[in-house]
Amino acid sequence: MASLLWGGDAGAAESERLNGHFSNLIHPQKNLLGIKSATIPNIDGSVNRIEEDDEDDVVDLAANSLLNKLIRQSLVESSHRVEVLQKDPSSPLYSVKTFEELRLKEELLKGIYAMGFNRPSKIQEMALPMMLAHPPQNLIAQSQSGTGKTAAFVLAMLSRVNALKLFPQCLCLAPTYELALQTGRVVERMGKFCVDVQVMYAIRGNRIPRGMDVTKQIVIGTPGTVLDWCFKRKLIDLTKIRVFVLDEADVMIDTQGFADQSIRIQRALPSECQMLLFSATFEDSVWQFAERIIPDPNVIKLRKEELTLNNIRQYYVLCGNRKDKYQALCNIYGGITIGQAIIFCQTRRNAKWLTVEMMQDGHQVSLLSGELTVDQRASIIQRFRDGKEKVLITTNVCARGIDVKQVTIVVNFDLPVNQAEEPDYETYLHRIGRTGRFGKKGLAFNMIEVDKLPLLMKIQDHFNSSIKQLDPEDMDEIEKIEY
Repeated sequence: MASLLWGGDAGAAESERLNGHFSNLIHPQKNLLGIKSATIPNIDGSVNRIEEDDEDDVVDLAANSLLNKLIRQSLVESSHRVEVLQKDPSSPLYSVKTFEELRLKEELLKGIYAMGFNRPSKIQEMALPMMLAHPPQNLIAQSQSGTGKTAAFVLAMLSRVNALKLFPQCLCLAPTYELALQTGRVVERMGKFCVDVQVMYAIRGNRIPRGMDVTKQIVIGTPGTVLDWCFKRKLIDLTKIRVFVLDEADVMIDTQGFADQSIRIQRALPSECQMLLFSATFEDSVWQFAERIIPDPNVIKLRKEELTLNNIRQYYVLCGNRKDKYQALCNIYGGITIGQAIIFCQTRRNAKWLTVEMMQDGHQVSLLSGELTVDQRASIIQRFRDGKEKVLITTNVCARGIDVKQVTIVVNFDLPVNQAEEPDYETYLHRIGRTGRFGKKGLAFNMIEVDKLPLLMKIQDHFNSSIKQLDPEDMDEIEKIEY
């Protein structure tokens, strides 16, 4: 298995850099340690001044998706119930418990085991028999990071490739350059024993010399570049594509132009081409897109995650300003035995200010916010998971999808609000959902100004839950709080 990024020595150097980039994500964190001034240096040595970041941190769907891929070091067994809707309800529904049952080529089975997969995940149990069926079946599947989704569709591509035919036979669309490279890494690892199968990246900056044909069997790229290669450069003959994968559909439709470009590519594919679409979420807009682009599909859905506040005790503290909030936080921190804590701020400015204050008081903290690169965020999260820092201060970039079993306390240093300055209920739920996970009890503290109390009461009413007031000066009361 080989991958190819064109561009002479520069292309080779970039490919080598990216290989290192993805295989050595967990590097020592150089920022945030030993800070004694109101500036925060990044890992690359650049400096962010606190005064520059007074805006809310906006969640980037593509960056979040990549981040979740990077921090999943092993399969996560989904607790969701899997629902299967077959295009032909009368046909038998198969599932597998071992990879041997799939009757794969020996080199593919070796690649799977070399990657550390011992048995199929819950999603793979249902999806793989459909994806590897003869004749090929189309599939729309809901699957989140860590469930083995990428490995499943990569297995489908590798199982249908004819290594002796030197032209593109499998095409995978991803919404970003980085996500395309991540998928390519899975192809390379799983196909390491498929010596004559190669992958190529149709991504911005990967220029192919004029007159040179694409002879690699698997092409992974972003919609705009793939469209250019297919229709303008005539590098890919879509009528010869056997497997078409559209990954991260929810991110794809969130990016202007990508939905239309993807549909244009799909319409040029032959009727016998197998078409697979994956998405972490399925809002109405995603369903409409999926049904337009995937004909006669089988469908795998996950029942919606039932996030609950039942096992999380919630408190609020009335404060005059952010210094009062910090003092209240110190009192709580001093009165309760804490495993690990996540503190949410609405703006980067508050997050950085709080980080500096806590460090100057000797606390082990790390900062996670939107201006960091995705691999920097992954490194910080891994350090937090490893217990190297006890407190993670973050903006909304960390509100979803990151599970750390040791987190016992979540603090809303600022209440989450939307642009209309009304409570953002979903973000509140996902924030304090970081504690009380895996069946454990958790604590949530809300630091609020007096004028924000009506917003908190709306949150309390919305979730029909109890949020008790806490006096931060009453250490006896604080010390009575138990998990």
